[in-house]
Amino acid sequence: MKMSRPFLSVLALAFSAGTALAAPLLRADITVSAAVVTMGDMFEDAGALAEKPLFRSPLPGTTGNVELSAIRAAAARIGLDAFETNGLSQVRVSRAAILVDQALLSGLIADNLRSRGILTGDLRANVHLSYALEPVRAAAGDQPARLDSLRYLPGNGSFSARFLIEGVERPLEIAGTIELVVDAPHLSANLPAGTVLRPDHFVMRPVPVQQADAQGVAPQGQLVGMALNRQSREGMLVRASDVSEPLAVAKNDLVTIYYRQGPMTLTVRGQAVTGAAEGAPLQVLNLSSRRVITAKAIAPGAVEVSSGPIALAGL
Repeated sequence: MKMSRPFLSVLALAFSAGTALAAPLLRADITVSAAVVTMGDMFEDAGALAEKPLFRSPLPGTTGNVELSAIRAAAARIGLDAFETNGLSQVRVSRAAILVDQALLSGLIADNLRSRGILTGDLRANVHLSYALEPVRAAAGDQPARLDSLRYLPGNGSFSARFLIEGVERPLEIAGTIELVVDAPHLSANLPAGTVLRPDHFVMRPVPVQQADAQGVAPQGQLVGMALNRQSREGMLVRASDVSEPLAVAKNDLVTIYYRQGPMTLTVRGQAVTGAAEGAPLQVLNLSSRRVITAKAIAPGAVEVSSGPIALAGL
């Protein structure tokens, strides 16, 4: 079919208008995370040119203005000669950042120590720097900082470390000491001697591993159900030597003395001269004969003797 000249002119005008509408549109304010600003960052509808780089980004956490003339020159270098300026004379470019502080760096050091088998179980590393560290702005990303090297001397706890910071050319070097700590049980209140310990009697607080080992600190799980050997104050670090099996029979308790042999059971009233945990021996006064005998605590208020019936009757 043959097209008329007026129709072709209208069609050409329509294509021309479509091209104008599709021209990239300059953005007024952009935020980037990469080291370079691309066409897709700078323009809307950048199309196939979206991944083309235009400029280096500002440093992480900073902002700069790019003049329109510089944008035109950079766009022309990659083949874009015309775009919509959106009435702008410059574009504000910001680069996203993540603050790299002592907490983040300490976490990376701890991860390294754990991978080397130095940190195990519930051990934690408290990192103390030899000088105050100003937070560093790193380029936003999944890994704003990476531990490049770590030198650690367990004997005195000293260390030095070098980190690579995303978006920052110079490595960051720090030094100080690492203190290995473990959470240990401390009493949450003043408690009298003989108190049978429950979980709510404890608060967990960090102590140096060397101190915990030297003082014989026990895990909380081994202390629950045990009895305090002496009156203890709030905040006291509880050691294995501070507790013992709770007494089934305490000194001066009135008890029943049992003797069993086959179907026969003999009983007599007594009074504990010493205390004992269940299964442990103690001295008991036979209230009938007024003699002191050796027995075994079998339950609260009950003890058992192993002497024969004749000897028992003669007590």
